[in-house]
Amino acid sequence: MHALDVLGDPVRRRLVELLAERDRTAGELTEVVTAEFGISQPAVSNHLRVLRESGFAQSRPEGTRRVYALEAARTAEVADWVQRHLGFWSQRLDALETEVRRGRRKEE
Repeated sequence: MHALDVLGDPVRRRLVELLAERDRTAGELTEVVTAEFGISQPAVSNHLRVLRESGFAQSRPEGTRRVYALEAARTAEVADWVQRHLGFWSQRLDALETEVRRGRRKEE
């Protein structure tokens, strides 16, 4: 699954944001996401599974709890993709800004 497909879901993006702050237990993640999105614990578990299987998160058992951590390699892939496309859009936005300014001068 392409990284942006995984992050296209707002619940998964929120889970990644939470994991970017620090490692968290499944219970902590479920508590936050359930409160914010109003989804069930099984739905949160499905999103966590997608993050694990797509390489965005890893989990480890700690006693009876499961602790999730962000997987840096996959997030770096997203950053690389954004960086490659940022140059394309920056040039076009700069050109648009120039044209908008030219239009304003003509109106004055």
